[in-house]
Amino acid sequence: MEENKDVMITIKSSQLIDGTENDGSELITQGKYYYRDGTILFSYTESDLTGLDGTQTMFLIKPGEVVLSRKGAVNSRMVFRPGENNRFSYQTEYGVLHLGLDTRRLDCALDEHGGSMEIEYDLDFERSLYSRNSFKINVKEKELKS
Repeated sequence: MEENKDVMITIKSSQLIDGTENDGSELITQGKYYYRDGTILFSYTESDLTGLDGTQTMFLIKPGEVVLSRKGAVNSRMVFRPGENNRFSYQTEYGVLHLGLDTRRLDCALDEHGGSMEIEYDLDFERSLYSRNSFKINVKEKELKS
């Protein structure tokens, strides 16, 4: 399958900072999904609800690796590879933060029809643990109306 499909994307996130877990958030949005030879790309546009209105968010998934890119109100490129520390820049209108992430777990059950993915990672600022984070993502093809 090599076409862009219309999909519904559900993202549940949680964050643990200084031993305190926030309530987390859940985003349900429409997006585009592309699958070819084991490589998956899906994207969506952020809204006011996420505080990143108009930002384009894209996930590129290859075996053993997920790249999360954002362009717009925030610009960043986060690379998730289990067992690796990856440094990245998080650029906002207020300035740039230089952060690192350690991927603790990456489970991907996505195929040409969608599916689910979970990522758990630690985020560090100036090489000190800042937060423990997780994403749970579900992607479903949109039902065709008859």
